[in-house]
Amino acid sequence: MENQCKWPQGSDMMQAYHDEEWCRPSRDDRYIFELLSLEGAQAGLSWSIVLAKREGYKRAFRDFDLEYCANLTDEDLIYIKDNFDVIKHLAKLQSVRSNANAALKIQQEFGSLSNFLWQFTESKPIINSWERDDQIPAQSPLSVEISKALKKRGFKFIGPVTAYSFLQAIGMVDDHIRTCRFHTGNL
Repeated sequence: MENQCKWPQGSDMMQAYHDEEWCRPSRDDRYIFELLSLEGAQAGLSWSIVLAKREGYKRAFRDFDLEYCANLTDEDLIYIKDNFDVIKHLAKLQSVRSNANAALKIQQEFGSLSNFLWQFTESKPIINSWERDDQIPAQSPLSVEISKALKKRGFKFIGPVTAYSFLQAIGMVDDHIRTCRFHTGNL
């Protein structure tokens, strides 16, 4: 593990996320919306807390079905807060609904949420070559641009730092350290 990314070490759940998902390009709107929702829930918390509640979120939001999420009522969201293993922050839960509505509008205009997002990188992932985890930035000019674009379209809980984590999560940015076996250049 000496030449691997250090941040997930010590947690089987975090290591599995790192090895199987993190920085792997996705163009699946359901998965993209799931990660957007989970990254928004993370604001002010650790990723391990949110990842531990991922199954609760999937059950609560019917596997992040956009139509279902967009049509949730205030009462539904309160029920989810009270009865599912999710972060108990009502505004974050409400953002799943508002973000689903914004995502549906993007799908109508661009054909998919994926098309909208990947246009920012000309459909190619950004492959970084960091030597150490501590070199990975918290945000980038791209995350600032995407955060602004999403906020302009009505998305919530998507500041530049959250947007950067989101871009890593869906593989638009590969921030595995250069020597990590999961870095794109090593696969």
